[in-house]
Amino acid sequence: MKTLIKLKIEKFEDRGQEYFVATSDELQGLVAEGETLEKVIEIAEDVARILLELEQENKNFELKTIPHNFEYPLILEV
Repeated sequence: MKTLIKLKIEKFEDRGQEYFVATSDELQGLVAEGETLEKVIEIAEDVARILLELEQENKNFELKTIPHNFEYPLILEV
């Protein structure tokens, strides 16, 4: 089953080094950090899978299905 989890991604800069942090209001405990957008999304996917596996062991937890319409940002480098 596929599910949609919205990520909040923030960009930070420390001593000239840029990095990104992803969290989610929909999946408690999801925190990922990466040097690029691609990397932070990749790490967030891995963390989400682990958290969802743990949550599914809880019988009261239900995955949300993907809605018929939703926004998806397309990020391009030009």
